[in-house]
Amino acid sequence: MSYRVRHVTEYMYSDSVSTSHHELHLQPREVPGQMVRDLTLTVTPEPALRRDRIDWFGNPATHLAIHSRHTRLAVTSTFVVDILRGPPPADDGSWEAARDWGRGGADAEARAAVEMVLPSPRVIPSEAARAFAEPSFGAGRPLADAAIDLMHRIHAEFTYDPAATDVATPVDEVLRGRRGVCQDFAHVQIACLRSFGLAARYVSGYLVTRPDAPGTERELVGVDASHAWVAVRLPGGDWLDLDPTNDVVPGDRHIVVALGRDFGDVTPMRGVLLGGGRHELIVGVDVTPAEG
Repeated sequence: MSYRVRHVTEYMYSDSVSTSHHELHLQPREVPGQMVRDLTLTVTPEPALRRDRIDWFGNPATHLAIHSRHTRLAVTSTFVVDILRGPPPADDGSWEAARDWGRGGADAEARAAVEMVLPSPRVIPSEAARAFAEPSFGAGRPLADAAIDLMHRIHAEFTYDPAATDVATPVDEVLRGRRGVCQDFAHVQIACLRSFGLAARYVSGYLVTRPDAPGTERELVGVDASHAWVAVRLPGGDWLDLDPTNDVVPGDRHIVVALGRDFGDVTPMRGVLLGGGRHELIVGVDVTPAEG
């Protein structure tokens, strides 16, 4: 499958901004089964400085410095992505084996993955998270089975409600209220997995919400903005992606942009500015089939 993605972010300010600096994660990384082409990034007003780099987690990132006065900032990212993903990894290794691998630190991968086991600013494993996850983690159970079962339970017991949370809502509050959005459900599942000593990472991206042909597959839940899901490191070394918002193992309708410990590592756009007063934010995402 090939898709054309257009992501528009627009800030309207009540007072003029004299200078601003922004960090973007709007250009997708290449991962197995996903190739990216025809990338463009346009910014209005024209930045005085643009620096493209690869961040700590291997994601494309862009720094912008804007020194001209402005009351409107518009950033548009467009690209085409070709997706040909195989079946989910077949791995019947136990969750205890994955936990022990992470604790051992015997090789470079294990030492690098420890960042995905330890608490992060927005995902702090807790007794509440472990208690919620515990029914899925019987002794000796294959990690893939346990993680998928946990995904099923989050989907069944939590309600998608955009008004229930914001970007700063703690995981334990989401667990108590059982309501939130894709970011919250991803954070909950990551907290649950990490509470058992497992490496779990946050995946930001886009979702093709409607199937190509009516009646072929169910419509998925996703807003016209970035989507989020989870990946857990299996004992054999593969990472298994899981989308608790939609209760699916991601396939060719999920487009990966960035990987990190939590939402804070892969925020699509953030920055600091001088001036501006009040602001209005408008975000729009279009994902359409691409030809050629």
